Amino acid sequence: MRGVNKAIIVGNLGQDPDTRYMPSGSAVTNISIATSEKWKDKQTGEPR
Repeated sequence: MRGVNKAIIVGNLGQDPDTRYMPSGSAVTNISIATSEKWKDKQTGEPR
């Protein structure tokens, strides 16, 4: 039985998705996503 992969990603596409096919016929898509998420490094406290 095949598995199902699902992800919800929120952001802006940096460029068009690039879909390629593996020798086995499986599809692989690369995407570039920009977000405005801000967080602090737990060790240094620096904003990231």
